[in-house]
Amino acid sequence: MAVLKIGDVAPDFTLPAVITKPDVQRLDVKLSDYRGRYNVVLAFHPFAFTPT
Repeated sequence: MAVLKIGDVAPDFTLPAVITKPDVQRLDVKLSDYRGRYNVVLAFHPFAFTPT
């Protein structure tokens, strides 16, 4: 596993996603689908949907 530094280009990866509008869809989203077309921000929320 490589350690990234500020300004490094992120390696391509795929994540599962759920789109809820207009209908519920489950799909895989790849970073390369957005590279050069959109700005991408990744936010991680550990335990965001678990009771505390």
